[in-house]
Amino acid sequence: MTDSKKTALVTGASAGLGAEFCRQLAAHCEVIIAVARRKERLLALAAEIPGVELHAIEADLSTVEGVTRTTEALRQQGPVDYLINNAGFGTFGTLVDTPLASQQRMIRLHIDATVELSRAAIPFMKERGGGVIINVASVGGFLAMRDTAVYGGTKAFLVSFSNSLQQEVVGQNIRVQCLCPGFTRTELQDTPEFEGFDKSRVPEELWMESEEVVTASLAALSQDTVVVVPGDMNRELVKSGLMGQLEGLG
Repeated sequence: MTDSKKTALVTGASAGLGAEFCRQLAAHCEVIIAVARRKERLLALAAEIPGVELHAIEADLSTVEGVTRTTEALRQQGPVDYLINNAGFGTFGTLVDTPLASQQRMIRLHIDATVELSRAAIPFMKERGGGVIINVASVGGFLAMRDTAVYGGTKAFLVSFSNSLQQEVVGQNIRVQCLCPGFTRTELQDTPEFEGFDKSRVPEELWMESEEVVTASLAALSQDTVVVVPGDMNRELVKSGLMGQLEGLG
């Protein structure tokens, strides 16, 4: 175990926010445990951020085997100072017109994996004297958006879970954050599950880059808040509930 080394475990690390968390946490950590289904992407990321001991863990966290492999990596390469529960995907379509298997896979990935990895990490963080858990949710966890019912439901769970979990670890120097970005330029909208989603109909001012979202997340760790919504426009949308006007983007 790397008891003397600052260590982060990042899920969904092969692209988007996960890869960016790895890049930015490299300034704070000596070891990064990067978890994703595409190992070749993780190896390329390791070459991109030299000077950090990066362990590439190939795992599908929507499966029991994938969570078990990742939990074992946490124990063998940890304990971790940062746990970034970022792995996720979305589907676009009504509940009854979207394959049930993909919806169930989303629930396992967003909810089950987050709960299991958090539960595995917290005892080690307590022994270590503290730590950080960042659960990546979405503004969709607050707002009703057509054709993303299960996605929004899982993100709403993460908001509630993070708020309650922070209360459980108060006084143990463990910070829990629920990062709730809006539209972010990642590969999420380019997957087969998002076929029919028209990105061009989303106003340009609503889009953010992965780098600025992660920067906002890490900067907010110094604040006494659990829920972090990056971007002025996103915060206004959450306050006003205007996201409901963005229905029918297909």
